[in-house]
Amino acid sequence: MDQFKKFTSTVSSTVSGSVTPFAARSQQWFKEQTGNAGEKTELPHDYVELEVRIDALKATHQKLLAATSQYANEAYDYPPNIRESFQDMGKGISEKVNLLSKAGSASEAQAAITAPPSAKPQPKTFNHAIARASLSGSQTISMATPQGSTEPDPLAQGLEKVAIAQEKVGEARLAQDEQIQGKFLAGWSATLNQNIKSADKARTAVNNARLSLDAAKGKASAGGRHEESYTEDQRKAIEAAEDVFVEKVDEATHIMRNVLDTPEPLRNLVELMKAQAEYHQRAADILEEVTKGISDIQMDQETSYRKARDQ
Repeated sequence: MDQFKKFTSTVSSTVSGSVTPFAARSQQWFKEQTGNAGEKTELPHDYVELEVRIDALKATHQKLLAATSQYANEAYDYPPNIRESFQDMGKGISEKVNLLSKAGSASEAQAAITAPPSAKPQPKTFNHAIARASLSGSQTISMATPQGSTEPDPLAQGLEKVAIAQEKVGEARLAQDEQIQGKFLAGWSATLNQNIKSADKARTAVNNARLSLDAAKGKASAGGRHEESYTEDQRKAIEAAEDVFVEKVDEATHIMRNVLDTPEPLRNLVELMKAQAEYHQRAADILEEVTKGISDIQMDQETSYRKARDQ
């Protein structure tokens, strides 16, 4: 029986030691929410300014991540109204063009278009969709050309060039996305989920310490007692709570300053712009080149058209 009492006493002591501080903070928080608490201990002005800046940094990271996380979704620009078949999503454009160039008849050309798909399906991007539609149109027009014709159809030629170019642009877009995921999204997410989260945790510790301090002050001043009438135990409890409060404020201040001063977010932002710039430059080069090629075909066709009209 004595052993049971001793065990119960030990458990009660442990529970009391762990629950009482939490209960005191909870009670103090409730009093503050209902307007029944005394004067709250003020936080240092510099500390409050750091909190405001951390909140701004957090909101910025969350909002930009919400927008740029689309770079991790391959089909973010893939038109929802497009209906492509399993065969459409098969071999790549360049691969199909190569097979078509070796076709000696209409049946062989058709076989090249409907060749078994590669192990990896074609990407679902807007540019790849344009490429597939253009190559399909090129082949459809070519197969409709009268038998015995030795002249390739100009529009079919132009569409094939568009298909190849659009596939290249699509691949450049995928390369951009991969670069953004690795050099921007990863770093931006790490800052939010690690650095800023660490700052939030430190701020929570400060708030808990402040609640404990105000709870100790409130307990000592219960019944309208002034500081002069506090007991020695009450003074010691308040002093101990003040020490913890000051310690937690110093720790949180140091952590928040480190989070705000790190150049990593700006470095990540540079990588985002760099990836976009490289992609758009690559896309512009590809499109400029194909435009010249199609313009040459168009000028030759127009010349032939005018000669035929003049005859």
